[in-house]
Amino acid sequence: MNSRQIRQSFLDFFASKGHKIVQSAPVVPHGDPTLLFTNAGMNQFKDVFLGTGTRDYTRCADTQKCIRVSGKHNDLEEVGYDTYHHTLFEMLGNWSFGDYYKKEAIAFAWELLTSVWKLPKDRIHATVFRTDDESFELWKEYLPVEQIHRFDEKDNFWEMGETGPCGPCTEIHFDRTPDKSGGPLVNMGVPEVIEVWNLVFIQYNRKPDGSLEELLSKHVDTGMGFERICAVMQHVDSNYDTDVFMPIIKKIEQLSGEQYSTSLENTVGIAMRVISDHIRTLVFSIADGAMPGNEGRSYVLRRILRRACRYARNLGFTEPILYKLTSIISETMGDIFPEVPQNLEHIKRVIKAEEESFLQTLDRGLDRFEEIEISLKNASETLIQGSDIFLLYDSFGFPADLTELIAKERGLTVDLAGFKELMDQQKERSRNARKQVLQQVEGNITDSKTTFDGWTSLQSQSNIIHFADNHIITETTPFYAEMGGQQSDYGTITIDQEIYSIRNVQKQGNAIIHIADREILAPHKPIATLSVDFNRRWDIQKNHSATHLLHEALRRVLGNHVQQSGSLVSAEYLRFDFSHIQKVSNSEIKEIQALVNDKIRERIEVITRELPIDQARNIPHVKMFFGDKYGDTVRVVTIDEQFSSEFCGGTHVQNSSDIGYFHILNESAIASGIRRIEAITSFGIAQYIADLHHTIETEKHTIDSLHDSLKSLEKELSIVKVQEVSSKLSELIDQAYHISNTSIKLIPVKTDRLSMEELKMLGDNMRSLIGKSGIAVLSSIVDDKINLVCIVTDDLTKEYPAGRIIGDIAKRLGGGGGGKPHMATAGAKDIHKLDEVLDSLEQIIQKS
Repeated sequence: MNSRQIRQSFLDFFASKGHKIVQSAPVVPHGDPTLLFTNAGMNQFKDVFLGTGTRDYTRCADTQKCIRVSGKHNDLEEVGYDTYHHTLFEMLGNWSFGDYYKKEAIAFAWELLTSVWKLPKDRIHATVFRTDDESFELWKEYLPVEQIHRFDEKDNFWEMGETGPCGPCTEIHFDRTPDKSGGPLVNMGVPEVIEVWNLVFIQYNRKPDGSLEELLSKHVDTGMGFERICAVMQHVDSNYDTDVFMPIIKKIEQLSGEQYSTSLENTVGIAMRVISDHIRTLVFSIADGAMPGNEGRSYVLRRILRRACRYARNLGFTEPILYKLTSIISETMGDIFPEVPQNLEHIKRVIKAEEESFLQTLDRGLDRFEEIEISLKNASETLIQGSDIFLLYDSFGFPADLTELIAKERGLTVDLAGFKELMDQQKERSRNARKQVLQQVEGNITDSKTTFDGWTSLQSQSNIIHFADNHIITETTPFYAEMGGQQSDYGTITIDQEIYSIRNVQKQGNAIIHIADREILAPHKPIATLSVDFNRRWDIQKNHSATHLLHEALRRVLGNHVQQSGSLVSAEYLRFDFSHIQKVSNSEIKEIQALVNDKIRERIEVITRELPIDQARNIPHVKMFFGDKYGDTVRVVTIDEQFSSEFCGGTHVQNSSDIGYFHILNESAIASGIRRIEAITSFGIAQYIADLHHTIETEKHTIDSLHDSLKSLEKELSIVKVQEVSSKLSELIDQAYHISNTSIKLIPVKTDRLSMEELKMLGDNMRSLIGKSGIAVLSSIVDDKINLVCIVTDDLTKEYPAGRIIGDIAKRLGGGGGGKPHMATAGAKDIHKLDEVLDSLEQIIQKS
């Protein structure tokens, strides 16, 4: 069976057992800030296991794309050096939520493996938790006891965390030894006896004191390594030898001219395995909206990409190569993961741009590494200091693990602890630089708490908690403190009839600090009247609601890869930063703007709800932001449930029509893969138009003056050009030839890029110089068109009128013209015949 058939037969089998087949969750878990990447099939069902969520089915199955490159589950260093570890892999799984349990789960597994897939029973081993007699007895129905093994918590007990759902698991291993003697190798981490399926039985809750209590509902959570079972069923020793990876490896062979080796010691084979693994991780993560960058998940992807680039260099590549492999993945896996072909061009652009960026510094970084290596050898040392690792990272973009990799190849070691210390120092400096300097409020405000009551009312009275210098804290306030990109409110605070202007509001802990324009005088009564500037708040709300519409419009026009990476909502304008690898075209800008304005014209009610976070996460297509810390209850702002829903703690209009109109001012790049849009609404647009009118009025005089100057300069330039050609007219007249049997001079003049007016000026000069008995035809090519002027001296105008001559000439050149007997003009377009016609002037004039 090929990999497609294996995957489909798994899903078909469990569908036949009453399981709902569900889609894989994205590898970017936007709904779970605790994870960088989806690393197990159970991630999307965590709320069910925790008892905070439900599904409309009690059993299901899927194939889940997983990434394990950080934290507890980190397989990065093994990738390429063994046959079965990957950064991205598929996990085939089936689940029971309070439905069937151990007996059915084990029976399903046995039936699929032995009856459907026909795996030999004498090569299957099962492990159980040391005290799980129930599972042991169930396996005895299928396996001899020597193929059932007990292990402790490390191998056969699953826990979600230090507390919470947990339970024993039973693992299924396949013996690939030639003589089926792999029993003692079970759970020894060797490829000869490979774990292929883990059946987890969630039956306990781990309490804070470490004790276990039985759950009311018991669940089954299983995970099978897709790549591993493909290797088993395709009778190969390595996952990389299956049809999951070989199409990628074949493409690398084709591009590099190198031949793949299955040897775990061969550097070419290692490089091809690493690249084929890493490119899958990059493709699937970018397809799900992640972008390489400098922090968190983004930096993990950048590390993986640069690691793959380094291995590509080992194969001789000096130009971008990884992006050329993306089409293979789209072709082989796009049917089950349609997000890959849907975003393929975006994926290619992102990867190519990242490769190009890194390759610009890779050689310089490698040169620096060579210098470090030579210095170490001269000193008879092998340890690369943390400062050198930091230099390679900071100046050349080398992730520490890439430096460690190269060091390992050269027989060197690395001081990662020293590097981490320098990194921590840099982060601390960065944090300090970003801190907004606020004057200290006297007294201890750690326990102070201000309640924001400004969702609907913009004026209130409140008790004063603290005041010092120009800072004041009250029990309640209608003032919105600057948060989440939304600027703070302006307004006034009145104390004892003394009015203070407020232009800055900040949140510190649970306290909201109002910063006044001057020192707060000691109040006679600890009561303040707080009033928010209505017009400013109104304009901010318009821009904030427009930002939500813009976010969704960007995703619909540019693609689902668009993710917010920053924003500013002010009264004057809005700014939105987002992930996108290339410039947004003018046509896309128009489409985005039109989509937002369509939603404004639809007069959609803006609904703001406070919901339990688990309920909010289940809203279809809701946007929440990785890294943000959410409490048990969150605010969700919805503008058309089919269009935009976002977690948001800011203030908004009540109806989309309140926004008025939306206009994009400009679009620009602010970092690699990050674009910025600046836009205005309502009053901002009115002010923008007023500013434009003012600019036009104030600059009109300048423009008129410039126009007059331009005309004067053009006239002067024409005179200069004509004079330059006129200086050669006497020579042309001396070289003139005569019409046969006459004393009439015939003078063809071919010039370069003279306008018709300039050519006429030149003609006047020529008539004066000729005096009498002369005919001249002047021509000039301008913008692929011919300007023609014919002049005739006064003594010849009756016999040879210029208008008749120029008409005949123009006709032969695909044009027309006319004029007075002494001077006539014409225009024509057949520039290729001009020389031929000028050479035939005598015949043309004699026939005229």
